Amino acid sequence: MILNKRSVNVRQPGDLCCPGGRVSRRLDAGLATLLRLPMLPLARWHYWHHWRKMRPRDAKWLRLLLATGLRESVEEMRLNPFGLDFLGPLPAQPLVMFQRVIYPMVVWVLSQKRFYPNWEVEKIIYIPLRELLNPARYARYRLRFEAQSSAAQVNTFPCFRYEKENKAELLWGATYRITAVFLEYVFGFVPPDVNSLPEIHGRLSRAYLSQV
Repeated sequence: MILNKRSVNVRQPGDLCCPGGRVSRRLDAGLATLLRLPMLPLARWHYWHHWRKMRPRDAKWLRLLLATGLRESVEEMRLNPFGLDFLGPLPAQPLVMFQRVIYPMVVWVLSQKRFYPNWEVEKIIYIPLRELLNPARYARYRLRFEAQSSAAQVNTFPCFRYEKENKAELLWGATYRITAVFLEYVFGFVPPDVNSLPEIHGRLSRAYLSQV
């Protein structure tokens, strides 16, 4: 699984996330028309003909969302939009801390090995699927959040901890939920019950949500 680590120049710095962003209606609508071309991933998707015929409104929305995801991926990490297979959409994920909804799109990167992050991305994180399917990698994230207008809040989230070369990365929040749904759909894997997991402590400062 290929993820971005958010840079200090954006909100939620240090979090792991999928490349993406807001829909640009005019720009992405224009790009969506290009997805009809046979060399692009949507036209090659096995179910695209069925969606266009039986679910035309959903198909139009799906095409717009995929166009947004591909544009953002090109901007953030120079993903090659011609070197992909589109595998399909996952269920929408509402964000807890923002009034927004994520519409995840799953693609298989065929051969690209190098990515070039822009200013929004600190670095690219590669997590092997065998690690995501290892129950021992999961933990309970006890997080203290210092809000601007109220007393500090403490919440607990399921998380995934990945270590490589003595450096640890923590996957939690919306990206964790997207990943968990993907693993269940594709592999039938469900992480251990959060109450049975070892605990990791963390703290978020007020700048976590205010950085732009």
